Amino acid sequence: MKLKVLQESFSKALSITSRFTSNKIQLPILANVLLSASKNKLFISATNLEMAISIPLGAKVERDGEITIPARVISELVGNLTPGQISLDAEKEILKIAAQGFSSSLSGINSSDFPVVPHELDKKEVSIKSNDFKHSLNKVLFAVSSDETRPVLTGVLVVLNKDDITFVSTDGFRLSKKRIKLSSSVKDETKLIIPKNTLSELSRLEVSSDSQLVFSFNRSDNQILFNLQEMILTSRIIEGDFPDYEKIIPKDSRLKVKVDKSDLLRAVKLASVFARESANVIKVKVKKASVFVSAESSHSGSQETELDARVEDEAETLKDGEDYVIAFNYKFLEDFLGSCEGENVQINLSDANSPALFLDEEDKSFIHIIMPVRLQS
Repeated sequence: MKLKVLQESFSKALSITSRFTSNKIQLPILANVLLSASKNKLFISATNLEMAISIPLGAKVERDGEITIPARVISELVGNLTPGQISLDAEKEILKIAAQGFSSSLSGINSSDFPVVPHELDKKEVSIKSNDFKHSLNKVLFAVSSDETRPVLTGVLVVLNKDDITFVSTDGFRLSKKRIKLSSSVKDETKLIIPKNTLSELSRLEVSSDSQLVFSFNRSDNQILFNLQEMILTSRIIEGDFPDYEKIIPKDSRLKVKVDKSDLLRAVKLASVFARESANVIKVKVKKASVFVSAESSHSGSQETELDARVEDEAETLKDGEDYVIAFNYKFLEDFLGSCEGENVQINLSDANSPALFLDEEDKSFIHIIMPVRLQS
């Protein structure tokens, strides 16, 4: 393999692919990136067996070939070179790198031992605007579970249905659901559970704002492939049945509370100072035209913030001056409010032990549910 490539693009590609390597002692080649040159392109690939990535770069290729090189070493070296052209020359298991005033020889591993990174799957492709896709992930990734004993909850449920796609995540204490339109329609409804790490990496890839994300999947092999401006990311699909999330979504409410998002977020942050010492619990008290957010700690003290609110009380829950009190984990409220774009949010409440429905007035296709914390009598 012999070629010339620009330092800037090569360094950026190495920085991305290095995140997909693995340091498993039994498979040392997984700590390497695969450099493959052909048809005036250099492909940089990496895999940890859970997911894989391949990034193509334009290059002046004099001789086709491939080699694997430790990702950390080559990424650090290339990242510290000055911008400009770099020469790569691989013979057997040695890669020579040359740039202005610099030369290096790196020891690699034969590419024949490197796992195959697929570049296409023999299934129908689905297309979606990449910005819409990333925007949707911001609404659901924070609610994915980290509990490995329930694998289906460690990913996002993706439901393809004719002209739209729905993303759902839950950790058993909260649930997020976001729906958007597809750029291309699908014939049959399909449900896939995609690992959080895969989607997190996808959301980090930088692409132009008008680009399309194209993906295809193979259920028999439990694989999904994403193509984003010629960058290929493949991943396993999580096996199992996702909970019936529609049953969890509250259909009725006794109170509908509309409040300024920024004011509520500020009140939650103030309450968190004390809630951190009390199992992260804050109380939300609803009156006819206001909301009170409070927390207390046996060690540090207590606080309460009053907010103006528009309260719909068709069930007359607040008649005769009665208050409605419910408790939440403040971190869950912070996560939801941080994902909202509108100026106001709406909270639909039933009783103090039932799930609360949270809505962003700016995004009708996004809903969030939080289970309350049971208060001691």
